[in-house]
Amino acid sequence: MIETKNVTIFEHGLLRHALWESLKKLNPLSIWRNPVMFLVELGSIITTASLLAGLFFKSSEPLWFTASVSLWLWLTVIFSNFAESLAEGRGKARAESLRKTRTEVMAKRLKDPKSKAEHELIPSGNLHKGDYILVESGDIIPGDGEVVEGAALVNESSVTGESAPVVRESGGDRSAVTGGTKVISNQIIVHITANPGEAFLDRMISMVEGAKRRKTPNEIALEVLLISLTAVFLLVVINFNSLSVYSIKAAGHGMPVSLTVLIALFVCLAPTTIAALLPAIGIAGMDRLFSKNVIALSGRAIEASGDVDILLLDKTGTITLGDRQAVEFIPMKGRSGQELANAAMLASLTDETPEGRSVVVLAKKQYKMRITELPHSSKSIPFTSQTRMSGVDIDGQSYRKGASGAITEYVRSKGGFGPSGLEETVKSIAKSGGTPLVVCHNSDILGVIHLKDILKGGIRERFIQLRKMGIKTVMITGDNHLTAAAIAAEAGVDDFLSEAKPEDKLRLIREHQQNGHMVAMTGDGTNDAPALAQADVAVAMNTGTQPAREAANIIDLDSNPTKLMDIVEIGKQILITRGTLTTFSIANDVAKYFAIIPAAMISIYPQLDILNIMHLTNPYSAILSAVIFNAIIIPLLIPLALKGVKYRPMPAEKLLMYNLLIYGLGGMIAPFIGIKIIDIIITMFI
Repeated sequence: MIETKNVTIFEHGLLRHALWESLKKLNPLSIWRNPVMFLVELGSIITTASLLAGLFFKSSEPLWFTASVSLWLWLTVIFSNFAESLAEGRGKARAESLRKTRTEVMAKRLKDPKSKAEHELIPSGNLHKGDYILVESGDIIPGDGEVVEGAALVNESSVTGESAPVVRESGGDRSAVTGGTKVISNQIIVHITANPGEAFLDRMISMVEGAKRRKTPNEIALEVLLISLTAVFLLVVINFNSLSVYSIKAAGHGMPVSLTVLIALFVCLAPTTIAALLPAIGIAGMDRLFSKNVIALSGRAIEASGDVDILLLDKTGTITLGDRQAVEFIPMKGRSGQELANAAMLASLTDETPEGRSVVVLAKKQYKMRITELPHSSKSIPFTSQTRMSGVDIDGQSYRKGASGAITEYVRSKGGFGPSGLEETVKSIAKSGGTPLVVCHNSDILGVIHLKDILKGGIRERFIQLRKMGIKTVMITGDNHLTAAAIAAEAGVDDFLSEAKPEDKLRLIREHQQNGHMVAMTGDGTNDAPALAQADVAVAMNTGTQPAREAANIIDLDSNPTKLMDIVEIGKQILITRGTLTTFSIANDVAKYFAIIPAAMISIYPQLDILNIMHLTNPYSAILSAVIFNAIIIPLLIPLALKGVKYRPMPAEKLLMYNLLIYGLGGMIAPFIGIKIIDIIITMFI
């Protein structure tokens, strides 16, 4: 994880900063972006002016009432600003800790990319896209780029928090390097791919700062709904005044509804709670994503992740551990397992691949073999794509392991032949989803090593969870159809694409999108870039190539492909939090109807006292209690808005019923209790 400051919402420094920012946001030029709260602030100004007028002129209502309503309307606006400021403050605190990881270093810019001999030292801030730099052992990499020559071990703990160094080399899927990381061995030539201010760390800081976050389409649509509801209630309140005047003339008694009461009525009816918390919900969602070491390059990406219903995952490194492991020695008829294991171990001692090392480990585990090194006279035979085998020659004896066809041909060239049962054994392993490696000693085939892709722990359970969320999982692999089918069945994915090429991935995504699906995908290689660019949610690994990172809209700093599942859950959590708090906010209004409407009209229609089911003391305490509850519910819900409502995998209809039961019913009951308690307290002081 990135070493950033652990920021809690109750940290004193953060609370003080948020309070100061909430006061600064009272500036109408700032608050107008939230139309609902802008109208509440306008109402606060009017009631304050009414209070000042009441000090010099006779007022139809007690000054303490006007003053109290005005105070709590201002607090309503401040609480709203406080929620947004608190969410922004958390992001800015994380961004500030990221800034501290940046250091200005001197870069060795090459005058000729083909020669390391001539270079000039310049500040890293003066590097530009297209420059070539030399980075030697112990140097800090001064900017984002691609390794074009050499290979080196790089310490990326300043970005990922992982202490183990990683290999960065030219010509592969691990050629991208990030500015601020450190080369600890060897040297590389890097082609700079970003101008100053456009580097990966700069983009991270920009996105972590919640203040720069743009609103998503879903959020904009909800704001339009809130503005529409507010406009309706504004018209209701305006007509309410005309109705009261007409009713007084008809009834012959009563007092017209005052301006203070009309404003209080509007504020209590308008969806102020969700309008106040809406900005904080989105900003906090990005912060929660960052806490998982994931950077979203756009708010749309997080939003879309909540609507994803098709998930494309690479087999290697995502569903499986990524390195095939030897799990079994299968000797041919007439051969012993120990004889096979001994030959396999000799053929693998110089094989530094994970598969080769696993063969040595299995031989030691099953047969207690302890061969640690080969004689000096031995000759290592490396694997090549042409021979499709590897091994060793020792004093005229040859030991080989490799593909069935390659080993059979090699043995025949030495006068040997393929034993009976070999073909059946090879096919059986392939059908089970494994990889067969045939082992021979000179011209004799001794048996087969069963290499297996090991599933990641708990991956099958994760897929079951995704299925409950209504998400279809599709495994993408370059394996043949039989192997892919076996692994897909073992992992529990819903579908798979075998022998996949870049154009196949792109075609599959487009087909799903044309059928109305939202598609998410992970990738790290250059060949993944076209599909990542097409996907609705594209998660690139930080260890991947520059084209892959540029095509994606989400970067996983830990380079853990299964993180895509966490991203989807956070996206859904943001949508659910927004929906549940909207439900709670609208349900809140029901209780306020029973408090404020009878109180406003009771002087004209005494019969409305039957609606005073909370038995509030008098009209003034009833209206003020509703205004106070409307204000204090905002800070009480801030922790929920920042933490998010826990997502529960269930069908949409069950989720709707759950939210209506918990937040709809809860939002309806809570105001009755809260307003009554506040009324009792107010009555004690008047």
